[in-house]
Amino acid sequence: MKPAILLTNDDGVYSAGLWAAYQALEPIAEVTIVAPAAQQSAVGRSISIFEPIRVHEVKLEGVKAIAVGGKPTDAVIIGLYALPIHPVLVVSGINIGENLSFESVMTSGTVGAALEASNQGTKAIAFSLQVEDQGDKFDDPRQSQRSFADAQRVVRDMVERLLARGFPKGLDVINVNIPSRVKGGYEITRLAHKLFHTGVEQRLDPRGRPYYWINGPLVEDAEEGTDVHAIRKGNISVTPVTLDCTAFGACETLRGLF
Repeated sequence: MKPAILLTNDDGVYSAGLWAAYQALEPIAEVTIVAPAAQQSAVGRSISIFEPIRVHEVKLEGVKAIAVGGKPTDAVIIGLYALPIHPVLVVSGINIGENLSFESVMTSGTVGAALEASNQGTKAIAFSLQVEDQGDKFDDPRQSQRSFADAQRVVRDMVERLLARGFPKGLDVINVNIPSRVKGGYEITRLAHKLFHTGVEQRLDPRGRPYYWINGPLVEDAEEGTDVHAIRKGNISVTPVTLDCTAFGACETLRGLF
């Protein structure tokens, strides 16, 4: 029998990226799609604990999927505990837009879903595809006109290797970022510090009251060895991520202080 994979995302169950990942994985695994019913980008590991979670079945070109009225983490938890899937791996993506650096890993719903899966005992890999125009992240993910061909090849290749050889020890999530134009191969990377130069733009509504947009341009590049730099070179960034956020290097200093 084919191994079972739970496929999720944060762009919503109808996202073109999600279905591109399904097409890449379906020949090698029993894939069950459990994903948010609507767009849930940048919610990180938010979880719905103050309201019930509704689910319903949808079909796209005859393929069944479970749409979850909640966050990506909710979808993962529903998939792991409410459905008879028992996956050997959780795949999150293909996200439309890169998830690079400290800040994206902490805020990304795509990576958040993968972290939640691993925290619940099932290892996970997150896939994101770079967009050259950042405005593409805010377009309807159901209508994306971009090519997912390179990303599909990466998804298929990496998942096949993991299924054959097992998930590496010492990490919980593999965060994969695929350049919009792949020029090189895989590069094992560390997280860069920043992806955006964060800014705030103030505007006035028709009544003269201020409101704000959080915005800012992309960081042009980062140092050698980082995920940001790998993508800028056209390489596929593969970053090992751990759930343990403990700053071990500060423990002795804190013992002395307290």
